[in-house]
Amino acid sequence: MRTLITFLSLMAVASATATADDSTQTAQRLDAQVKVEMDYLLALPKDYDKQDSWPLILFLHGAGERGDDLELVKMHGPPKLIGEGKDMPFIVVSPQCPKNVWWEPIELSALLDQVIKKYKVDEDRIYVTGLSMGGFGTWELAAFTPDRFAAIAPICGGGEKYWTRRFVHLPVWAFHGAKDTGVLPERSQSMVDALKKQGGNPKLTIYPEAGHDAWTETYNNPDFYKWLLEQKREQKQ
Repeated sequence: MRTLITFLSLMAVASATATADDSTQTAQRLDAQVKVEMDYLLALPKDYDKQDSWPLILFLHGAGERGDDLELVKMHGPPKLIGEGKDMPFIVVSPQCPKNVWWEPIELSALLDQVIKKYKVDEDRIYVTGLSMGGFGTWELAAFTPDRFAAIAPICGGGEKYWTRRFVHLPVWAFHGAKDTGVLPERSQSMVDALKKQGGNPKLTIYPEAGHDAWTETYNNPDFYKWLLEQKREQKQ
């Protein structure tokens, strides 16, 4: 599994011809197309054909599942549960991140664009969740396209506090283990506090006895999916 970005065309267009003797700056324009290749798991609900549209969960795995073997993505979270036979009332999209890189919002946005074109997605009920590295990716993707999602649920992640200015309106339920030494619980707490300071109303669940694995209990909890389904994208006035 790899994510490849290749430039299909790259053209610089100058509004004025520059020479080595020019002492002034000239206006230039970059016109480029970027190709993204990404492997992902897709799960459709068993009654997929009986509805016109379905809510969608975008699941972002952690650093340990990076690579080129999609079976790794099934180690945790919704892909694991689906692999064990659980049916979910969502379209579930679980991409794989290549080795030695992190989630890139622009690539994930391109993936969502394609899935929405190909499948019956309710665009007012798109949810993002992820664990560890995927938790960081969840926070960042919300900041990148804050008006695209109905809710986010980052698990043992974190981010830059200033990102929260972009998605104060967004329902957020964050999770962390109190004994996490890999990603300190303060990382989730600081993001939630920043959202509250901006006027948001996020939720934070801290598992008192959990270490880095705050995801197993979260994804096994039916109330988690019930909460997601209760959230709908805010409509702009």
